[in-house]
Amino acid sequence: MDRPLSGITVIGLEQYMAGPYCTMLLADAGAEVIKIERPGGGDPRRAMPPFAEREGRRKAAGFMGYNRNKKSVALDFRGEAGREVLRRLVAKADVVVENLRPGALERVGL
Repeated sequence: MDRPLSGITVIGLEQYMAGPYCTMLLADAGAEVIKIERPGGGDPRRAMPPFAEREGRRKAAGFMGYNRNKKSVALDFRGEAGREVLRRLVAKADVVVENLRPGALERVGL
């Protein structure tokens, strides 16, 4: 059964809670959400307790909850190659959600 947002693609430039919560709701409604994370560590919420351990791996329960049903890619868009990849992803998306610091996208020319 199709969900209400099946066929909609969302790019999430998000971290912590507000952006991830918004895109979680979109993903739960059937949108394909692609979360863009920083290389090397990703969303800082990955390191915030409480933690759940499964199969010997410790994961942040809050991060897992807010980011369910999403795809994730690590992308450094401070360099031109990363910006080009981001531009291509955004061009194919129906929706972009971002909750980065004010001016973050402008500083990298996006």
